[in-house]
Amino acid sequence: MKTWHEIRRFPLAVRLLLVNQFGVNTGFYLLVPYLATHLTENLGLSAVVVGVVLGVRNLSQQGLFLIGGSASDRLGARGVIIAGCALRTVGFALFALGDDLAVLLAASVLSGFAGALFNPAVRAYLAQEAEERRAEAFALFHVFATAGALVGPLLGSALLLVDFRASALAAAGIFAVLTVAQALVLPAREAAPSWGTVLADWREVLGNRAFRAFSLAMVGMFTLENQLYLLLPDGARRATGWDGAAGLVLVLGTLAGLAFQLRITRALGRRGDRARWIAVGLGLMALAFLPPVLVTGTGGGGPDGTADAVLRALPVLAGALLLHLGVMVAQPFVMELIPGFGRPGLTGTYFGIFYVVSGVAAALGNAVVGRAMDAGRHGDTAWLPWACCALFGLASALGVARLRRLGSLPAPPKPAAPATSGEAREDRGAGERREGQEVQEVQGGTPT
Repeated sequence: MKTWHEIRRFPLAVRLLLVNQFGVNTGFYLLVPYLATHLTENLGLSAVVVGVVLGVRNLSQQGLFLIGGSASDRLGARGVIIAGCALRTVGFALFALGDDLAVLLAASVLSGFAGALFNPAVRAYLAQEAEERRAEAFALFHVFATAGALVGPLLGSALLLVDFRASALAAAGIFAVLTVAQALVLPAREAAPSWGTVLADWREVLGNRAFRAFSLAMVGMFTLENQLYLLLPDGARRATGWDGAAGLVLVLGTLAGLAFQLRITRALGRRGDRARWIAVGLGLMALAFLPPVLVTGTGGGGPDGTADAVLRALPVLAGALLLHLGVMVAQPFVMELIPGFGRPGLTGTYFGIFYVVSGVAAALGNAVVGRAMDAGRHGDTAWLPWACCALFGLASALGVARLRRLGSLPAPPKPAAPATSGEAREDRGAGERREGQEVQEVQGGTPT
């Protein structure tokens, strides 16, 4: 209940963006996990064509985050968020209505580009609105995102009992509702004036050595976080012999996030600098891959009965809980620090480039872990993927710790100083004038 009380203390824009992220992840995971099965079994496409369709969607998103970030800085985050959600509405609807390869490719491009637009824009908007409570806002953002990632597949499984098109149309409907809600409720904020070119903005961000070093140091976080959908579910299935055990990995994280995320972020935010806790979180993520080795890293057969399956599940779930805990410790402070690397007018660009790096890292990291999983299954090295993940996390933790020692990381935003009585009266007057102006704009239908 305390979490919900804290949510109400944030501005309306922040609350809407939290709900928006829940809806975004619900709609995404309602459709995308089942897309490959639909393309192969329902449409009869070859594995090569399916790979192209899925690859185009991923490339359109991961490769174009930079475009979305720059658009957010120059055009305003609100409009970019709305445009992204509208494009994903169209893209997911095309998956439901189109069987032709050209239509499917168009749907992949639109849905991927939509994510490239609203992902950095949402984070830039959230960072600007939350101000000194940025870490807490991103902590809640993670909770809502995780909850959506859990609800989406469950809802998708139920809708697949009808057919895939029902699932795709439901996903499109969610994004349509989000688009309308943002257009009606999300306040407009003027974009900071920019005097240079977009290329100059990119050069400025990429030329920031501290930001480059931090982005590379965080490669381990995104690689390990992706194992919530690859290595840990596979380990849970192998340890217990039950396919449903994979879902427990996500359920555990969602419940832990709802119960502890905000408390952890607040408690750690008052104790020491952010870089220390980012390094600690990465260390916990590295340790998370050691307990499952006890039951999955030795090869061998499956469990001997239900009681043995439960016992074998415990080390895997302990690892999943440690991984979730590490993410809860590190991620809000990572998101809080990113805008501090540069000037406010480039917040979206910084997030865009950071997510390009994270997308590439996740793809390469998953390839390495997947290769290690294959090697472990065909030899006596079932421990290999777990060891790889532990090393990824350790390397990232050491990288952040070194940046902290060098003093390369920005300080978190400071709370605003209390105003004097005269200043307070002046601020209230200015606020009243702004509110009156906003009311006139809404009544007059001023376009944004």
